[in-house]
Amino acid sequence: LIAMPGIGSEPVVDAAMNYCVNRPLSDCFFIGDMDIATDTYTEAVTFRDTLNNPNSYGAVYFPWIYMLDPTGRSEEPIAAPPSGFIAGLYSRIDGRRGVWKTPAGTEAIVAGATGLVTHLTDVQHGDLNNHPKSVCVIRRFPTTGIVAWGGRTVSSDPSYGYIAVRRTAIMLRVSIYNGIQWAVFEPNDEPLWAQLRLNIGTFMNTLFRQGAFQGATPDQAYFVKCDGETTTQADIDLGIVNVLVGFAPLKPAEFVVVKISQLAGQTA
Repeated sequence: LIAMPGIGSEPVVDAAMNYCVNRPLSDCFFIGDMDIATDTYTEAVTFRDTLNNPNSYGAVYFPWIYMLDPTGRSEEPIAAPPSGFIAGLYSRIDGRRGVWKTPAGTEAIVAGATGLVTHLTDVQHGDLNNHPKSVCVIRRFPTTGIVAWGGRTVSSDPSYGYIAVRRTAIMLRVSIYNGIQWAVFEPNDEPLWAQLRLNIGTFMNTLFRQGAFQGATPDQAYFVKCDGETTTQADIDLGIVNVLVGFAPLKPAEFVVVKISQLAGQTA
């Protein structure tokens, strides 16, 4: 996760999301703020519409939050950017439920928040949420308190419109890539591909049993493909083995496919 609390200009948000997607493994997710001056619904809409290069590797939260002054200098609550609070929320839900659980809803209580700088109506909330450049809104409800009430990325890509789907794909890519380093010096042929299918399939089945995917059976929940179609002779000549992993996310969608490329057949 990457967050830069309080640095909430549109160019910074664009740059941070581009950084995440352009890392070698695209292994980061950005939690963005709006500027403190963006404290009305109309200004939030303008901020959203000004983003030039949104992608599914980030989410933007609104509004800012009131908290007790940790220095004790102010007796009144102070305004703080939400991204730090939300990063803690992600971590808490990851530990309890897994990255595949959308970090929103009644259990997504923003710990440490005492109030909100802006309170939105349901109509305003819906407009910010149901848009190709979605904004995750923080709300206050009588029965739950202050909660994150939006779980979408800033992307219009239907496959990765939800934070949980993108972060699950990141987790799979990084976990599998790190878990198959042993393949680097193995001959790049069918025995290696079969072993990769077995090892990765075992990992995916463990996640399936933990409730990470949709589907009543493993075949409905995920697939692992590593063979002569994913790894051509040209790939073998370059010392690369390719694995395709697909999963059925908990949010309604078709299979999401993640490609992992690893060195193989190296001699030194």
